[in-house]
Order: sequence, then structure tokens, then C-alpha cells
Amino acid sequence: MATPQISNQGQPIRFIVKRQQRQAQYFSEDLGNGVILEMVKIPGGTFLMGSPETEEGYTENESPQHQVTVQPFFMGKYPVTQAQWQAITNLPQVNRKLDPNPSGFKGANRPVERVSWYDSVEYVERLSKYTERDYRLPSEAEWEYACRAGTTTPFHFGETITTDLANYNGNYIYGAGVKGIYREETTPVGNFQVANAFGLYDIHGNVWEWCADHWHDNYHNAPLDGQAWLFDDQSNCRMVRGGSWYNGSGLCRCAFRFKVKPDRRYDFFGFRVVYTAG
Repeated sequence: MATPQISNQGQPIRFIVKRQQRQAQYFSEDLGNGVILEMVKIPGGTFLMGSPETEEGYTENESPQHQVTVQPFFMGKYPVTQAQWQAITNLPQVNRKLDPNPSGFKGANRPVERVSWYDSVEYVERLSKYTERDYRLPSEAEWEYACRAGTTTPFHFGETITTDLANYNGNYIYGAGVKGIYREETTPVGNFQVANAFGLYDIHGNVWEWCADHWHDNYHNAPLDGQAWLFDDQSNCRMVRGGSWYNGSGLCRCAFRFKVKPDRRYDFFGFRVVYTAG
């Protein structure tokens, strides 16, 4: 698989296609009416979660950096699309009603947005019942591990980011990058045809992605096994990761964390599903 890397050594940005021998493994769920959910196998491993204080845009809630060991799992190749959302919301309710067409930016292949954390959980519960697989939202550690795909740089591309490779507010420059486009809307998933080394698309920008974890102010006493970090009070703020079309480049970093009340719905909130094979 070829993954682009951005080289930034005080010179104008140049794009390097780095050839890797890793071959992504996929399986597909048939959601009916020609709608397919593609899942990518994420190999297990150990990584350094968080960011160093020297990283541009660093905030204290991204520390301390710590080693986390993640077990293998499958993750959606793309954020859940509107077609995939509609296919599952047509199924019987588990715990709550879902709007079959909530998104502000319409398009079957655009990511679903304007969905809350609670909505996302209902979706994975219906999906699990339909497929007889235990789908869920990713833990924050799983999300960052999958996003980094073996890299330690601010973005899986490298030291900076460009709107040629991701959908974010290009008025904001990161590092020695350049000003780009501000599209002011979502783009169809896979629009950039750029995957990270694990085979995931749109992991930076487009829509924020809900994670299972409750918000914690830092990583002191964080679990080291990749599991979601939860409180007993289910109303506490949850996590979103990855940035969106609306946000500047720094918020799209692998390590950036943002807390949101679980009932909030905005046109830059979406999600991606995961599944742990037994």
C-alpha cells in the first residue's frame, strides 16, 4: 500500500509516496439495497499515546505521553455515510428513535453528521443486532492508534497537513505548511483517495468522530490496555477525535482531544464503527 508522506525540513512542502509492504485486510457487511460497510483489520501493537510538549498546538490534556498496548480489531474504512446510516435506522429501535436523514450536507456518500453520541450508540446497537457481530464505538486509545498507523508525527502524513489531502479549514496553517481551501462543507468519504498505512480514509478532518470514552482532563492513571476509560455517571462529556471541515489544521492532529456533551448534534460530528473479532 502506498501512503503519502509530507516532508517538511524548512523547504517548501513536497509530497513523497512511501512504498510499504503492508497489505490491508478488509471484510464487508451487506446492509441491503446495495449499501456496503467496509471494515479494515487494525493489527494489534503498542504505541505512544499523546503528544510531546514540543508539538505545535500541544495542550496539557494530551499528556503525559504513555505506552498503550492495543489488541487487534476491525475499524470502518470510512466514517459512517448517510447511506449506511439510513440502511440501519430503518431497522427496529433498540433504545431510542433515530432520525433517518439528520445531516445538513446531503449526499449518500457523505459522512452522516448532526448525530449525537447517544445516536451513534443506538446505531451500533442496531447494526450489531442486524449483523450478529458486536459493533461499538472505538475507545479513544484505539482511535489514536488507528489514526497514527505506526507514525509518531502530528499527522499520519507527517509534520504538517494540506487541503490536498484532507478536508479542514485551510485558512489555518500548521507548521511550515501553506494556506489551503476552506470548503465550508463535508466531502464524500474517500474523496482524497489517500489512506493511512492501515488503510483508513478521512481520519483527519471532514467530521469529528465520537469515541466511547468519558472526558478526562489528562492521561494520569489512564488505562494502558486500549480499553475505553469510563465513569459511572453516563451523562459526563464524551470524546470526539480527528477534527472536521469546520476546524483549523491543528485540531486535526492525531493527538488532539475535544470534549462534548453526549446529546450534542452539529453538522461536523460523525462517527466510525469498530468490531473486535472473537
